[in-house]
Amino acid sequence: MKQVLVVCVAFAASLFYSNNTHAQMKIGTFDEQSVLGLMPGIQKIDTLLQKFMNDSLKPEYDYELSELMRKDSTFKKDSITMNAGVRGIMQKEINQHKYKIVNWQQYQNQILEQKQEEFLYPFKQRIYASLEKIVREQKYTHVVKSDVFLIAPPQDNLVIKVALDLKLKFPKEVEDQLREQGLLGEAAPAKTAAPKANTKPAPKN
Repeated sequence: MKQVLVVCVAFAASLFYSNNTHAQMKIGTFDEQSVLGLMPGIQKIDTLLQKFMNDSLKPEYDYELSELMRKDSTFKKDSITMNAGVRGIMQKEINQHKYKIVNWQQYQNQILEQKQEEFLYPFKQRIYASLEKIVREQKYTHVVKSDVFLIAPPQDNLVIKVALDLKLKFPKEVEDQLREQGLLGEAAPAKTAAPKANTKPAPKN
């Protein structure tokens, strides 16, 4: 599997740098998570997810557990006197509660992923609207994930273009690196000390 992946990456890289295809293809790289991390307010999502877990998922778990214990206790006490139909219904309900409790972690993760996507949707909507505009205006023919290519020109990193289009703020160290590479304009020239004024008194005539 690794050999196939290496061959695919090598083939993709050869296409990227091929003189024959350069005129027809313009490939940009993009990483959604890198842009999401720069979005103002994105940090609040963790807090919202924690609140959702405490306000919704925890009460749901407590309910499932209490219903399991209540119905199981009732079944053990009264199952002998129940008719077959009622006994079967109660066993089914007990098994449903038990299954949910046993698989609660998986269930909770699925619900949290759905909720996270719901919270992320407005951010992603802005990101992909910007990406679509850049692809259209700058005539990119292909956009691939940033980790597909072993080597790719930084000027075709669409994370930078989208971040600039959305006026997002880079961390200072990243901004300095991008400026040094000429991707945010020329690096600011070093300041030179102004010449000291001559403070010696003028010679007397």
